[in-house]
Amino acid sequence: MRRFVYNPDTLSYEEQRLPRWRSVLETAVAAVCAVAVVAAFCWLWFVVLGNDLPKTAILKRRVDHWQAQMGVVRHKLDVYENTLSGIEARDNEVYRSIFALDAIADTARRDTSLSDIQALDYRLDAVRRRIGLQMSALGEVALVAKKAGDMVSCIPAVPPLLPKAGSYHLSSPFGVRTDPVYGGAARHTGQDFATKLGNPVYATGDGVVEKVDFKFTGYGNEVVIDHGFGYKTRYAHLNTIDVGVGQSLHRGDKIGEVGKSGKSTGPHLHYEVIYRGNAVNPMSFMDMEMPVDEYRAMIGKRKLENSTGARPSTAAMGERQKRQGTNGRQ
Repeated sequence: MRRFVYNPDTLSYEEQRLPRWRSVLETAVAAVCAVAVVAAFCWLWFVVLGNDLPKTAILKRRVDHWQAQMGVVRHKLDVYENTLSGIEARDNEVYRSIFALDAIADTARRDTSLSDIQALDYRLDAVRRRIGLQMSALGEVALVAKKAGDMVSCIPAVPPLLPKAGSYHLSSPFGVRTDPVYGGAARHTGQDFATKLGNPVYATGDGVVEKVDFKFTGYGNEVVIDHGFGYKTRYAHLNTIDVGVGQSLHRGDKIGEVGKSGKSTGPHLHYEVIYRGNAVNPMSFMDMEMPVDEYRAMIGKRKLENSTGARPSTAAMGERQKRQGTNGRQ
């Protein structure tokens, strides 16, 4: 390696040749010093000052961006879930209650063991399921609401027999009473009408006959009518029954006659109003001061409407079966 050195005697630069090993050593020392300076700078920048590597800084910025986006999504989900919960509560407490529909179970659940992204995906799926369920529920309410006009005629709202003064006596009321047969306190789930054997019994609202039973115990001969909208009525201890299971009835249709079948100490009608599976006080649903003429007009209208054709009757069917059996034996 050539090297030029200044000579003060000659006042000029003279070429000076150095040994090869020395030039290599100087180059190596310079390289090592450069590397040491760079290493010291990196140690000071990243370790002492705690700065991130460029790639790490880029990734962190991306993570921060997505975290902010996820925060926006979480906030929107909170708003949507709260709104949906309000709709569900209003549906259960107002709409479904009015039309006696079963409440929709709360499906809002959260799994806290999931990661942020998994939790968001889970909540999105849950919201989609709840929206689908609520759409079906509101569709059911809308379908029932279209028939809401029928609700007035379906709710049992008149006495089950002619409210003529002196023709009946309100005997055992709804509530706890002393059992007339076995003694002791017992819950009475209906209202008893003590009256003459054979007095006609009428449907107190529109509906469909759900049950017709003939027994020597308990309710004896009974009829249960499903009025829809959560209402049913029971007419027990009958003497005869003039309707059959599945038959559609209107308020004022005759369903049978007062009797003393089953567990009974005398001729009377046991009348029940059942709302959503629970027996309620029948006296809250009928006006015993209803004018007799108005009641008779209701019965007359139903007889006129039914006069165009014979109605199915379990008693009539029984008589026909007896006659057919007698004719067969002859």
